[in-house]
This record gives sequence, structure tokens and C-alpha cells, in this order.
Amino acid sequence: MKIIDTKIPELKIIEPAVFGDARGFFFESFNQTKFESAVGYAVNFVQDNHSRSARGVLRGLHYQLPPHPQGKLVRCVVGEVFDVAVDIRKFSPTFGQWVGVHLSAENKRQFWIPAGFAHGFLTLSEHAEFLYKTTDYWFKECEQAIVWNDPEIGVEWPAFDGQPLLSDKDQQAPKLSEQVHLFE
Repeated sequence: MKIIDTKIPELKIIEPAVFGDARGFFFESFNQTKFESAVGYAVNFVQDNHSRSARGVLRGLHYQLPPHPQGKLVRCVVGEVFDVAVDIRKFSPTFGQWVGVHLSAENKRQFWIPAGFAHGFLTLSEHAEFLYKTTDYWFKECEQAIVWNDPEIGVEWPAFDGQPLLSDKDQQAPKLSEQVHLFE
């Protein structure tokens, strides 16, 4: 496993060691001991989620507040997405900054997004299947969102034909500066 640091130290890209030949491939997709060594602290995952999205679907930017904040270890197992994490910790030196990474079935990369970050992705392939390991369960009353195209954050989403396909919730999400529920 190779750990790739990002411009925001808490966000990590994880590349597995893939062993392949004419029969196919094998890789270890998760190892608790190696993962905790890479991030530097104990992490307990409690829920796995699996979503499927069509080209142009944009999900996010989502997060959960205490008492049920979620860290996420995410990967794309079919197709390709552009995955984004935004620092929403009010007193962080990287508050409002973002990191984006291409995740695909081909590159087999994973992206670690700890609690305190908003998360979203844009589907780039015809379809994408996306897996999330989360550190807490989903609680509707703790869920929050920031609009995907907030000019103050300035995520540089990849170009694609048309407008992104958004849920009603994501279309109506506030900007970061309008969001009163952030991490202290």
C-alpha cells in the first residue's frame, strides 16, 4: 500500500499494491493495521455504503455534525469519479480549501476523508459504482450540505457536457459562508 499525502495533511490518497497476470488481479482493499498506521490514529468503521450513479451525477458536498460526525474511506469500483473533500473546520489553517482526486476501477485508489470535511463527487464515466466505509452511522438530523459550486471554495470540477444532475437537497444547499453548522 502506498500513501500519497495531499496539500491538506489529514486527507490521504491510498494506492494498493495490485498483483496481476493473465488470469486477472488481486489486491488487499483494506487492512485495519496498515490503514491506522498510515493515518496515525485508531479508526473504527461501522457502516459500508454502495451507490451507483450515471454520467454527470454530482453528489455533495455532504457532511455530518457531532454527535455523529463521519469519516469516510471511499473508492470507485466501476467507472470513474472526481472526488472532492473540503475542510470545514472553522479554526483550521486550511479552512475552505479543497482536494480533488480521480478515483476509478482502473487506478483502484482510495481517498481518506476524516470528520470535519465535506465530501462530494462527480461521475465521469457512463456509470460509476462507489463504496464508502464510514466511521459513524447516517443520522438525518446531523446531515448538512454545502452547494457544489460555491465560488468561495472554487472547486475545479472537470469539464463535461451539460449541467450536473443534482438532488433537490444539493441544489438548495447554502454556500460555506452561509452555513451556520460547521466544525469548531
